[in-house]
Amino acid sequence: MPSTRRYTLTISCPDRAGIIAAVSGFIAKHGGFIVEASYHTEQDAQRFFMRQEIRADSLPFDADEFRRRFSPLAQDFGMAWQLSDSDLKKRLVILVSKQDHCLDDLLHRWRSGELQVEIPCVISNHEDLRSFVEWHGIPYHFVDMQDKTAAFERIAALFEQHQGDSMVLARFMQILPPMLCQRFSGRIINIHHSFLPSFVGAKPYHQAYQRGVKLIGATCHYVTDELDAGPIIEQDTVRIDHGDTVDDLVRYGRDIEKTVLSRGLRYHVEDRVLVCGNKTIVFR
Repeated sequence: MPSTRRYTLTISCPDRAGIIAAVSGFIAKHGGFIVEASYHTEQDAQRFFMRQEIRADSLPFDADEFRRRFSPLAQDFGMAWQLSDSDLKKRLVILVSKQDHCLDDLLHRWRSGELQVEIPCVISNHEDLRSFVEWHGIPYHFVDMQDKTAAFERIAALFEQHQGDSMVLARFMQILPPMLCQRFSGRIINIHHSFLPSFVGAKPYHQAYQRGVKLIGATCHYVTDELDAGPIIEQDTVRIDHGDTVDDLVRYGRDIEKTVLSRGLRYHVEDRVLVCGNKTIVFR
């Protein structure tokens, strides 16, 4: 993340002439200094996507006043838009079960300052990682999953109590109910240990081994009602061969899972991901 305070403006709207000129003109009229700009038109949907970073100190007003003044222009173009402030860190609530490699990687990146977020709590359906999380000074909440309905209501309540912006499933080995997926649509991020859409569901490395594939991978995606079928944010693969065992695949996979989740999460918190149907536009 840049050290200079920035506002990030993201826009999605029906494609038409004059969008870039209107937005850039609005910013320029108020002396705004654009330091990064990205654009994309999704031809099939005829929809336009834009991301701009603006130096906050170049504007004569704050973010709230920017939103107030920009609203009429946004309405004219039918924009779905938001403005975020780099000084206000996103709040990530992490969900985990027993496997700690993704959690460990995220906490390391958070402690080192590489991942510029706040982590108000970690939620788990096991007690195994309590001491590790609390060593970092982060509250740890155990949720018993015997009564699934009550458990997921508790998770939703904790997420809202801690004012979470996004929920990160860092190898949380539970299927979220439609209630939770719909309630926090676009705010739940999962790491799946497979190169989706191949090998959805449980034990994908075992499935890959039985199929004799030559590549395995991991997928960071938004969670929806349909299992492992939400919009994909980031993916990566590693080559394997006939001599590798299932245990080898699992070991290789852990490394990919960590890097794919951290990259996808960084794109998300930096407002680089815009959703178009079941696809994403990622401005890297």
